[in-house]
Amino acid sequence: MAKKKKSTDDHADSSSEYAGREFGISIQELETLMQTRGHEGIQQLNETYGGLSGLEQKLKTNLITGLSSDENDLSTRIAAFDRNEIPSKLPKTFFRLMLDSLQNIIPVKIIIFAIILLTLSFYYPSGETFEAEGKPKEANVAWIEGIVIISAVLVVVLVTTFNDLVNERQFRALQSKIELDQKCNVIRESTVRQIPIKDIVVGDICQINYGDLLPADGIVVQSNDLKVDESSLTGESDLIKKHESGDPFLLSGTHVMEGSGKMLVLAVGEHSQMGMICKVLGTIKEENNDDKKINDNNKQNVTADADVSKRQAQPGSTADAAKLQEVMPDNANQANNEDDSDRLNFEERTTLQAKLTELVNQITHTGRKIFILIVLVLLVPFVIEEFAQRHEWSSKFCSHIVGYLTTGITVFIISSPEGLSLTLTISLAYAVKVS
Repeated sequence: MAKKKKSTDDHADSSSEYAGREFGISIQELETLMQTRGHEGIQQLNETYGGLSGLEQKLKTNLITGLSSDENDLSTRIAAFDRNEIPSKLPKTFFRLMLDSLQNIIPVKIIIFAIILLTLSFYYPSGETFEAEGKPKEANVAWIEGIVIISAVLVVVLVTTFNDLVNERQFRALQSKIELDQKCNVIRESTVRQIPIKDIVVGDICQINYGDLLPADGIVVQSNDLKVDESSLTGESDLIKKHESGDPFLLSGTHVMEGSGKMLVLAVGEHSQMGMICKVLGTIKEENNDDKKINDNNKQNVTADADVSKRQAQPGSTADAAKLQEVMPDNANQANNEDDSDRLNFEERTTLQAKLTELVNQITHTGRKIFILIVLVLLVPFVIEEFAQRHEWSSKFCSHIVGYLTTGITVFIISSPEGLSLTLTISLAYAVKVS
């Protein structure tokens, strides 16, 4: 199976490499150009690629009329330079969500105590029989408590897991709808067309205006007092003026704050600056290990940019906010300290969740104290009564001690509000539905 997957990956890589031969520049060269930027990038653009006109020839586009609408040409560009999509993390499975629900210490404690309670229900001291004085002893039904408690906890976990699964699917559906609603004006065959952002390809001529969020990396073709806010990537708070003869490089994820213009798309999707940040933070699972190797200097620069954008970025759309929230860790230092394969899921709790957690902890601590108090209240008088009178040890004493422990454990389990969060969620949902 692994060999088959590897051969498939090799075939995909060879297909992309073959498609790249259709153009005079590769996707790696475009990535390097966009990462260099600044005066060095301008020098590289002019000396290596012959300036803007050289890129126009290599990418087989036209700065005035744009690309053609030929599907074969667009497919070739997608095969050579990839799609303008940043893959999201794979959705969690039902069993993964169930394991996440069990990460809470409260249901785990309840299950452990319920198992102990179930085990103690089958304990009989030596010498104790089911019949005494010719009367049959009542059947032992103490095990029912343990079974009922375990079943109740499992029901709560299953309902919580199902609720989380539905919420995640609804969130992804909403995010997909928002992404489909995002459109951009491009010039194709001398006609301005509005297309979904995900359909933009390398070589497209995009019209950008005040308030737009740049959908891809590119270079300025025409500008009219164009100023861009790059604080989300570089941390530079001042607006950067973009024009053909000065700083022509435009980065995905940045905002047009003044003016308007046109840009030639050079990098899309995973190969854009936003895609690079996602790749470094481990959001994108690449199928080929060789594709994961990024130049150390570039990785440090992009990680530093991600650190700054965590503090200053204000996405211009809900989709970008969801994307940044998904890829940015709560602690930026963990982006440097952890491997991509060992990334943790950092989930920010709401105010209600935080208060519920605090309330649950308080109730649990109180229940633990009551458990100890009940056991002591029952056990101490028994010990004083039996051993103060110097009665000999009997196996029947174990039956009393087990009964006291069972009572205390039962009180502790009952006092644990494992279903409080679920109950409140269902109540709020019902209230909203009724209103």
